[in-house]
Amino acid sequence: MNDADLTPTPNRPPPPQSPVTPQATPGGATAAPGKKRIEQRRWTVLFPVVALIALAAAGLVLFALGTSSIGIEPLLVGAAAALIPVAFVVTAFLWIDRWEPEPAKMLLFAFIWGSCGATISSLAFNQTSRVLGDLLTNDGATFTAVVGAPIVEEATKAVFLLAVFLRRRHEFDGVVDGMVYAGITAAGFAFTENIWYFGRVFVTDGLGDMGGGVIALFILRGVLSPFAHPLFTAMTGIGVGIAAMTSNATVRVLAPIGGYVTAVGLHSLWNFSTTVGTGAEFINLYFLIMVPVFAGAVAIVVWQRRREQRIVAGQLAAMAQNRWIANSEVALLASLNGRRNWLRAVKRKSGEQSVKAVRSYQIAVTELAFLRHRIEQGTAGQSAEQRHGVLLDTLHAARAAARR
Repeated sequence: MNDADLTPTPNRPPPPQSPVTPQATPGGATAAPGKKRIEQRRWTVLFPVVALIALAAAGLVLFALGTSSIGIEPLLVGAAAALIPVAFVVTAFLWIDRWEPEPAKMLLFAFIWGSCGATISSLAFNQTSRVLGDLLTNDGATFTAVVGAPIVEEATKAVFLLAVFLRRRHEFDGVVDGMVYAGITAAGFAFTENIWYFGRVFVTDGLGDMGGGVIALFILRGVLSPFAHPLFTAMTGIGVGIAAMTSNATVRVLAPIGGYVTAVGLHSLWNFSTTVGTGAEFINLYFLIMVPVFAGAVAIVVWQRRREQRIVAGQLAAMAQNRWIANSEVALLASLNGRRNWLRAVKRKSGEQSVKAVRSYQIAVTELAFLRHRIEQGTAGQSAEQRHGVLLDTLHAARAAARR
């Protein structure tokens, strides 16, 4: 038997304990959690429950508004049409997030916030924007589409990114994480928006054909531009990701702002071309600006994923030296291809349950590697040592489970 199979070997030294020790009081006893810590724990449990209830209420309000405005049948047609592009977009972002997959509950929360919370917030503010546009330009609809909606919608989508960055800092390792959270949030927003657009067109033009109706709109929104909203919000995600990678206070403030301004600018240009511009202007914008920006975003993803691989590979030798992982596992953990081959071998030998255990172990190794890198760079935050201990315990537990 060998270490790569995660099976017990005789006379193996036990893994070292976490370097983090409980904080001691002057008298030598371990400090008990204080009242403030207990209140924080209560808030940690209470906040997600309250947030989910609020988002569920927002979803019900949106459903009621939709059925009262266009009816249940158009709403169902819109939902069916909107499912196709959102499934494709979400799958693409999950594929991007393969080195260290974000927690499923966080991604689900991101999607729900985008589809319910950000949508209903934008709806409320856009009504105010329309009134303001009527006062300033006598054309509130155009003002809202080109100015108000981009500012409001990108802000409401960015709320989730900033909440994760400020409240769950350890979930942000860099630009890829920012783009994934941004993309999933924006995919939820686009899903609800598409339901409304498809349903409204179904009421006026039916299913139609290539020249109009739901089919024509699906080609525009579901085929030509399914990544429009995710691409806009990804700019904010890049800014927040840069902030997570640096210890420079100025950059930590300016990078998210710059990303948000870029997101608003792209969103405004897109809305201008689809509402005010001619067909030629839309085509020019699509191929001269949106396609190159999309290609640039893809290039950033490729670049940052290679960076993530270098970070993990650079930490594995030290982790093996500390006997947290086996030397024979270093090559397997250093690349996605090596990890896939490892999982295939485990599946052939031990079955699906062992595959899940080894995959959890691989993720634990990756999270610890990223944290150690952030500690070296000075960007891990004040709770880095405590987090290091928790992740190390998680790694040992995942390894023990995988060796059963």
